[in-house]
Amino acid sequence: MDTQSNPGNGSITTIVTALRDVYGDAWSFDILDHGRNGGEVEVTGALKANGSEVRETGHANGNGSLSLGEQLDRASNDSFRKCARTLLNGQFPDDDKPSAAKPASAPAVPRIEARETGSQRQLPPPVEPAAPAQLRAPDRAPAPQQLPAPSAKPAALPRPSMGKRIITDFAYDHLDAVTLRVIGGAFNAIAKEMAHVLYRMSYSSIIRESEDLGCGIFDMNGNELCESESTPMHIGSLPFYIRGVLQRLEGKINEGDVIIHNHPYYGASHTPDLGGMVPIYYQGELIGFAANTAHLLDMGGAAPGINVDVVDVFAEAKLFNAVKLYDRGVRNEEMWQMIIDNVRTPDMNTSDIDAMIASVEKGRERFSALVGKYGVETVMGSANYWMDYSERMLRAEIEKVPDGEYHSESWLDDDGKNRDVMLKVNVTVRVKGSDIEIDLTGSSPEVETGYNVPFEGSCKVACYYIVRTLLLDEAELEEFIPQNEGIFRPVTVTAPKGTIFNPNFPRACFSRFAQIQRVLDCVIRALAPVIPEKATGGNSASLYFISYSGFHEEKQQYWMYLEVDEGSYGGRYGKDGMDSVDNLMANTRNNPVEELDMHYPLRNERYELRMDPAAAGQWRGGIGIVRENRFLIPGYISCEADRHKEAPVGVFGGEEGLVGQLIKNPGTPEQEDWPSKVTGAKVAAGDLVQIIGPSGGGYGDPKKREPEMVLNDWLDDFVTLDKAREIYGVVINPETESINEQETRRLRS
Repeated sequence: MDTQSNPGNGSITTIVTALRDVYGDAWSFDILDHGRNGGEVEVTGALKANGSEVRETGHANGNGSLSLGEQLDRASNDSFRKCARTLLNGQFPDDDKPSAAKPASAPAVPRIEARETGSQRQLPPPVEPAAPAQLRAPDRAPAPQQLPAPSAKPAALPRPSMGKRIITDFAYDHLDAVTLRVIGGAFNAIAKEMAHVLYRMSYSSIIRESEDLGCGIFDMNGNELCESESTPMHIGSLPFYIRGVLQRLEGKINEGDVIIHNHPYYGASHTPDLGGMVPIYYQGELIGFAANTAHLLDMGGAAPGINVDVVDVFAEAKLFNAVKLYDRGVRNEEMWQMIIDNVRTPDMNTSDIDAMIASVEKGRERFSALVGKYGVETVMGSANYWMDYSERMLRAEIEKVPDGEYHSESWLDDDGKNRDVMLKVNVTVRVKGSDIEIDLTGSSPEVETGYNVPFEGSCKVACYYIVRTLLLDEAELEEFIPQNEGIFRPVTVTAPKGTIFNPNFPRACFSRFAQIQRVLDCVIRALAPVIPEKATGGNSASLYFISYSGFHEEKQQYWMYLEVDEGSYGGRYGKDGMDSVDNLMANTRNNPVEELDMHYPLRNERYELRMDPAAAGQWRGGIGIVRENRFLIPGYISCEADRHKEAPVGVFGGEEGLVGQLIKNPGTPEQEDWPSKVTGAKVAAGDLVQIIGPSGGGYGDPKKREPEMVLNDWLDDFVTLDKAREIYGVVINPETESINEQETRRLRS
């Protein structure tokens, strides 16, 4: 309880003083019950003194302007005043007058101590007569959390306040199958529409063309109800974004708020992926959030666009920890100005954030309409059902995997600074019944650069993704199984504090994608012996995420172009690996060369499959790309990549794939072979950058590949005549473009 005055009723301080004057410390006030009645919050309290007990119900109506915690506080105060008025026969002294003398007839009775039993909490009375302690409503929202000290883990999400319903409070046993299906379909439609609004309204190509974004609807505690069909990293991290926001703003989130967040030690996937969210209220009750994330071009880090070699999280970007851009519908102009004044691309960032806001507002509008049509109990009950359903379906698939412990490991090139030190990725997968654990114990210690991984917003999300992808492949399912919080429940992720997958604050963790891609590749390899039909050969399991930039003199700001260059998949059971495609966790689209040529001082001069033969196997590995971009004016380039040292492996007798390369001015006297990670390198007008993506590993014994498939590979320039003969055991007559069946049988016998 607060101690503020309520005109005509006496302040809490005055009432406490009056009670002390009459009863000393022999009194107590307990909260017995609380809840909602229409638009009001009600709290029933009991005031006990000298063997007497008075119970009264207090009321508070926030009219949309007060948080639930504030309404509980006011209702508790109202109950306390009513009880005290009855017990004291309405005799409240004025605040500015001396207290009434204690009646001589008031006997001394034992003090009634506060206690807590079950859901009922009794609060201790004030101790100091001169400065009475504040009585408070049960489980009020905590004070805003401070950023953790170095080596500290941010505090866990506090329990929801008493009186705040959670998703499991909404039953679904009474709902029929048709209603559940209709509302489940509406969830998916809402998320897709949110994504459509975001990428159609955005200005930067990384969002508009690559669709490096995610959108969805979440419940009051951040549990995912639905998601858009975009980058898995963005969607899976949003529950952690929301919980990070709640750590600071629990009880202070109001209708009309627009909140941004990108703190990687409070749930964000990494600092450039800005999260935007709006609360969804129904009849004064917070029932959820519409939220999205999108990769912004520049966040004010040490180098333009991409920052690998930086000293800490403060150097990689500006941090926004649960910041309100709009407070109760009022635009925070100072915050907007701070944002655009501290980035290199203010126009693009402003436009993209506006698109993000339009997207979440559309989500709120659609979800509110759904609740208005079917009722909050039905909609939230359906959400609860679909989460339980997805969990049941995934657990059923996990149970098909033999119990046991499965292991795989790999090595990353370097940390972007210490070029001779490779970094170990150690993966152990444990299956027991319907539960699965991905344990990264034994992986490399955290590094001094930005090549660390946020544990919640990136590492855990990636592990959730790979379990779903391997065991609930939508291409093989007869029934649609929605992606929601239920998919996360059977999966446990372990990464010791102080490793690259769970770094200590304030380690930088800007560049984290190649590491989690390698974890996913290792999970596939570890489980390949027990789920061979779902496994693949080694994947490129990386990406070339490249920032091209320079200064625009006329606009007095930077131009910047972000490009995600594809990799390839390994061969898979029954099918060859996919060529030239973003793989595993990434799922972004390629940027058209027209986008680069039309809007930036760059020219694309080559974009094709690499000429090297594909990795052999019963099903061959996928082929990486070659892309060449030339600077027309001086500028800067940064690159986040890997796979320059360790090639994707082959499985079940398949051939290993090929590593990637990054070359400046290839085939000229100025040629430079660059490492996989570059931060803020200067380039001159006319310089050309060549990207060669890794090729995936093969699957199965090459000599079991159908000879006709080998012939087609040769016709497509995916294999040479010599390799067809030596590795596949297939002899091809180049003149007739046919198979020499007799020689082929001899070689394969």
